[in-house]
Amino acid sequence: MSVVTTFSVRDIPFSHRESWFDISPVIAEQTYAEDLHLVSHRSGMHAVLRFEARSEGERVDAPVSATPSRLRWEHPSGHVDLVYENADTIRLRGTGLGLRIAVAAASLTPFSGTYLYRDPRDGAYVFTSYATGHRYRITVLSGDPAAAGAELLGTGDRHLDLPGGPAWELAIEEYATSRDPYRPAATFDEVARDTADAFGRYVDAVAPWRDARTPAAELATYVLWSATVAPGGFLGRPAVLMSKHWMDKVWSWDHCFTALALAAGDPGLAWDQFHIPFDHQDPTGALPDSVTHSEVLYNFVKPPIHGWALRGLRQELPPLDREQVAQTYRRLSDWTSFWLTQRRVPGHPLPHYQHGNDSGWDNATTFDAGRVLETADLTAFLIIQLRELSSLAAELGDAGAAGHWTATAEQLKTALLSTLWDGSRFLARDPRTGATSDSTSLLALMPIALGADLPAEIRTALAAGLKAHLTPHGLATEPLDSPRYAADGYWRGPIWAPATLLIEDGLRRAGHDELADDISSRFRELCETSGFAENFDAGTGAGLRDRAYTWTAAVYLILAARMT
Repeated sequence: MSVVTTFSVRDIPFSHRESWFDISPVIAEQTYAEDLHLVSHRSGMHAVLRFEARSEGERVDAPVSATPSRLRWEHPSGHVDLVYENADTIRLRGTGLGLRIAVAAASLTPFSGTYLYRDPRDGAYVFTSYATGHRYRITVLSGDPAAAGAELLGTGDRHLDLPGGPAWELAIEEYATSRDPYRPAATFDEVARDTADAFGRYVDAVAPWRDARTPAAELATYVLWSATVAPGGFLGRPAVLMSKHWMDKVWSWDHCFTALALAAGDPGLAWDQFHIPFDHQDPTGALPDSVTHSEVLYNFVKPPIHGWALRGLRQELPPLDREQVAQTYRRLSDWTSFWLTQRRVPGHPLPHYQHGNDSGWDNATTFDAGRVLETADLTAFLIIQLRELSSLAAELGDAGAAGHWTATAEQLKTALLSTLWDGSRFLARDPRTGATSDSTSLLALMPIALGADLPAEIRTALAAGLKAHLTPHGLATEPLDSPRYAADGYWRGPIWAPATLLIEDGLRRAGHDELADDISSRFRELCETSGFAENFDAGTGAGLRDRAYTWTAAVYLILAARMT
C-alpha cells in the first residue's frame, strides 16, 4: 500500500526517525512563527534557524506542503524542496525560488544565541548554537550564496542567502564538535526516494492491517516515527517523545501507550519505551514524572498503569528471556511497593495521590474536593499490576511471592469495594479525615479497567455511567451538561486518548463489547477528522493544545488494529 499521506506542518512537525530536530513554524508552547524553523529538542525546545522564502531579493509568501518524505515551499517563481538524508542531515534544493537561512535570534551573548563563521577547512558555513550545544553546518553543493554576519558578535543579522533563479542545492548537518567535510553519497532524488521507502517499510511493519477503513493509519504511524529520537542526554534509549512540538518529553504513563502501539511492528523500540522511566527509578521505587534530553523531574509521579501495559505488551512482543522477565519483575515490584508503602497512611488499606498530577488527570473535578485523595482508579490500576506481578513471580518459579501478590490484590479489591463504592459510582476519600466526596468526572468510572475482576453488578453500573459521558466524538472527561464542564478545560471536559483506551479495554474484559465498539468507532472517527491532538473539544471534536501527540496516534493505531 503506497504512502501518499500529506499533512500541515502547523499541526505535525516535519522530521525523521531518531532526529533531535524538526522543521516547523511552532517554536514554543502555542507559538506559531510566520516562517518555518529548524527546531531542536536538545536541552529544551529551541528554534535555531529560520527559513525564509525569497524571490528577486524580497521575502515572499510560499505555501508549504509536506509528506512523510518531502517538504516543499511553492511559489510562482519556483519551489524549494527539503528532505532528510538521515537523522542529523537535511538536504535542500531550490529551483527558481530563493531561500534565506538565518539565525532565529538576532542577539549573540557569551551565553546565548547562535554564532556564524565560515570554516576555512572546506568553505562550509557553520552556525553554532549555545542553546543546543550543537553546530549546524551548511555545505553548498551548487549555487552562489551570499552570507551576512559571519564572525559578528553582539546583535545583528546572521544569514545565508541562496538567490532565486538558477537551481541551487545544499546540505545542513547537526553535530557536536567536528566532523569531516560533507560529501554527498546520493543525489537529492535518491535521498528522497530512500526516505520514502524507509518510512513505507515502517508503516508496513507497524500497521500491516491498514486499509480503506483506517484512513489515518499512515499519518498516525508518521507521528510516532517522526517523534522518535536517538539516545541522548538522560534518554539512554531511543525514545518516542510525546511530541516534537512543545510537549517534547516522555511522561511516565504516556510511554505505555506508544509502547503498545509499536509492540508488534517495532518490538525493540516498544520494549525501550516501556523501560525508559524505570531507568530513572528512585530508591523508594518511584518513577519520575517525566524524562527528556536534559531534565528528569520527580516532583510528581504518574498512575501505575504499567502492569496493565505489560500484560498487553506480552501479547504482542516476542517471548521474553528469563533475564528480561527478572529485570522487569524487580522494577515493577519496586514501583508497586512504592504505592503500598510511601503512599499509604498507616492503618489505611488504600493508597493515595498527593495531587491530581499524580493521577495524570491534573485538574479533573475529582480533585476539587481536595488534592490529597484515595481514589478508585489508583487502587484499580494497582490490583491489575499486582496480578501481573503474581504472574511474573510464578514464571520465575517464586510461588511464595506469587501468592503474596495475589493476596495483596484481593485485600485491595475488598477495601476498594467496601470503602469507595456507593452503589452506582466510586467515591474518593481524604486519607486525613476519612471524608468521602463524589464527582461527575470520568475518573470515577475508570475502575472499569478491572474488567471481569469486578462483580457483575458493578460492571453493569459503570457501563451505564459511561453513557452519560459519551458524546458523538467519544468520552468526555466531564459531562457536557455538568456545571463544571469546560470545553478547553484539560481534564474537565475534553476527550483524551488514554482514558478512551483504558475504558475500551476494560469494557471488553467486562463483557460489554458493544459499548467498547461504539467508543472505539467514535474515537477513531474523531482522529480521522481532527488529527492527533493532545485532547479534543468534546462538543465539537476540534483538536486542542499540542496537535501532534504520540499517545493519541498510538491509541488510534491500537484501536484500528483491533477492528480490522
